[in-house]
Amino acid sequence: MKILELCIYSAGIDGVFARVKQESLLLSKAGHEVKIFSSNRTKGSDKMAPAIDKINGIEIQRFPAKKLGGESFMSWNFESAAFKFNPDVIIAHSYRHSHTIKALKIAKEIGCRVFLVTHAPFARQERSFLGKIAVWYYDNFIGKKTINQFDKIIAITKWEIPFLLALGAKKEKIKYIPNGIADEFFKIKRAKEQNKILFLGRIAPIKSIETIIQSLPYIKDNIVLEIVGPAEQEYLKYLKNLIRQLKLENRILFYPAIYKTKEKIKKIDSAKIFILPSKSEGMPQSLIEVMAREKLVIASNNLASKDLIVNEKNGFLFEIGNYKSLVQTINKILAADKKELIKIRKSAKSSVAQFSWKNIIKKIEKLIE
Repeated sequence: MKILELCIYSAGIDGVFARVKQESLLLSKAGHEVKIFSSNRTKGSDKMAPAIDKINGIEIQRFPAKKLGGESFMSWNFESAAFKFNPDVIIAHSYRHSHTIKALKIAKEIGCRVFLVTHAPFARQERSFLGKIAVWYYDNFIGKKTINQFDKIIAITKWEIPFLLALGAKKEKIKYIPNGIADEFFKIKRAKEQNKILFLGRIAPIKSIETIIQSLPYIKDNIVLEIVGPAEQEYLKYLKNLIRQLKLENRILFYPAIYKTKEKIKKIDSAKIFILPSKSEGMPQSLIEVMAREKLVIASNNLASKDLIVNEKNGFLFEIGNYKSLVQTINKILAADKKELIKIRKSAKSSVAQFSWKNIIKKIEKLIE
C-alpha cells in the first residue's frame, strides 16, 4: 500500500513530526511504501530544511511555505507531487491547517482514502485577538463543513473527543489512537536516582517553567533542578534573570535537547522527580515517557495531564501556575512512605503501557487496511 503522510514540519523538534516519523518507519517496516510531505521550514528556527531528505529509506519531500500567522499556520503547495505519487491512503496531520483541506481535494480526485490526525488543537493557548478570530472562523466555516469528509478522524487524546463532537464530527468517524513511545522506555533497566528534579521539553512560555523555579526556595530538601530541552531565547533570558533574583544559580542547570532514546532514558533515570508545569498540553509525550520509567511525576492540572494522571494513584497534580500548590506537592512526595511511592511508580508504568509503539502501530494498520 502507498501511504502519504502530511505534516507541517519535518525538521527541528516537533511533537507532530515525532509521531509522523515513527509511524512512517513502522508502516514502512510492515511493507508499505511511505512518503512524507511537509513545508521546508525548520521548527524553532529561521533555517530552511533541504527539499529532499531520507530517514531509514523513507523519502521526505519539503515544499516552500508561506507563513499565514503564528509559528505553524502556513500554506505550501504539494498537490502535483501528491498526484504523481498517487497514494492509496493519505494521513493528514493537524486540524485547522490548509494542507488537511488540500488532502481532501486530492483524495477525492485520486479516489483514495484520507484520514485526519487531530493533534489536540483544542488545548488552551495564548493567542492574539486575531488568532482567536481565525480559530473561530475556521471551526465555524471550514471545520464544520469538512470534518466529516475524512474517512476517519484520529484523536490522539480522549479529552479532545467532546470538542470534535461539538464541532459536528460523527461519533462513528472518531477513533482514539494516541501517540506512541519507543519500546525501549519499557525495557531498559532503571538506573540509580540522584537528588534531582527534571523538566524535559521545550523551554517556552507555555511550559510555565518559572513555576518550578519559584517553588525551589521552599523545598525542604536541598534538591537540584535540571531543565533539558531546546530554548526560546527570550524566555530563557527571563528564566535566568528569575534564577539570579532568587539566588538559585547553584541549584538549577540547563542542558540542550536530547534526541537519542538511550541518552534520554539515562537522563530521566537520574532524577527523583519529574515535573511538567505547562499551562496547557496537547498530548504530553515527555510525561508518558517518564511514567514508563516508573518516575514520580508531577504535572499541572491541565486537560491533557489529567487525561493521564489520577492524582496520588499514578502521579500527582497541582494547580496551574500556582507555585505554592507545587511546593506542597513536592514536599508531600519527599516526606511520603517509600512503600506508597513504589505503588505509585508501578502504577505509572502500567497506566502508560498502551502507548508502546508496538501497540499503536497495530491500531493504525487495522484502521487503514
